[in-house]
Amino acid sequence: QVQLVESGGGLVQPGGSLRLSCVASGSFFGIYTMGWYRQGPEKKRELVAAITGIGATTYADSVMGRFTISRDNAKKTVYLQMNSLNSEDTAVYYCNARRTFSAAGDNYDYWGQGTQVTVST
Repeated sequence: QVQLVESGGGLVQPGGSLRLSCVASGSFFGIYTMGWYRQGPEKKRELVAAITGIGATTYADSVMGRFTISRDNAKKTVYLQMNSLNSEDTAVYYCNARRTFSAAGDNYDYWGQGTQVTVST
């Protein structure tokens, strides 16, 4: 089975930066689209950023220009560099791996346990 382990969360001041990391187990890491989702208090889980196996990226409007997603397929690791953090970024951040079976019209998602990011004075 695929396992995802996040790290890098913590408490930061507004305007500060953090880099999250997610290390995946197993083989065929390069075929997965990797993403970061977050869930703040009293909010639904939302997509923050995603990156395909060949490096195409997608970002939520709220983080565009501040966050950067990247991946290292050799290390089976995906990163989220977060700059200019504000209180609205406070959430649990989850790593996601999505395998798409296009012929069957189906997806399968794997999730990490999450890492807390708190932005506060």
